Amino acid sequence: MIRCDRDGDSLVVTIDRPDKAGALTHDMLRELADIAQDARDAKLLVLTGTGKVFSAGADLDAARAGLAVDPVWERLSGAIVACQGLTIAALNGTAAGGALGMVLACDLRIAVAQTRFFYPVMKLGFLPQPSDPPRLVQLIGPARAKMILMAGQKIDAQTALAWGLLDQIVPDDTLLETARELGQDVFAATPVHAAAIKRMICPS
Repeated sequence: MIRCDRDGDSLVVTIDRPDKAGALTHDMLRELADIAQDARDAKLLVLTGTGKVFSAGADLDAARAGLAVDPVWERLSGAIVACQGLTIAALNGTAAGGALGMVLACDLRIAVAQTRFFYPVMKLGFLPQPSDPPRLVQLIGPARAKMILMAGQKIDAQTALAWGLLDQIVPDDTLLETARELGQDVFAATPVHAAAIKRMICPS
């Protein structure tokens, strides 16, 4: 259900569970975290999905059974942040719930026009993962973060682009091509060079 395609210094990691809207199990999250940790020295890491949804987050039954508060979510987002190269969420569709954590942890976010974002923790009675609200606030500000996390608003791609949650909206058939093009300058650099620039942009 998780595919990892390596081409030299780049990896494309795909959540391949379209029949379940990309819903994530513990094993899938652990595999994603392992891949991200192993990709620390890669020059480009791209996260994407299949079908019309990137990921609906955790399966609700699994969430109620404890997955919603499992530390594996933070392990995954932390591993993405620790990557020295460029990390890109190439969203083939909606990103919801805990799946937003890995999206927020990426350096860049591109998406097809049909993409929507929502994080229904308020009505479901869960807390978001600890690192998600600060990253969301950094991108879109506290009031808009409350619109998503507290008011339960579903944000479309155009709004997400205007708010700063998205960096680019691209045609469906050029999603991965665009992600690779964004990584071209990074391919010409060393991982240490890329990591140094990342630290200058985000010292923390």
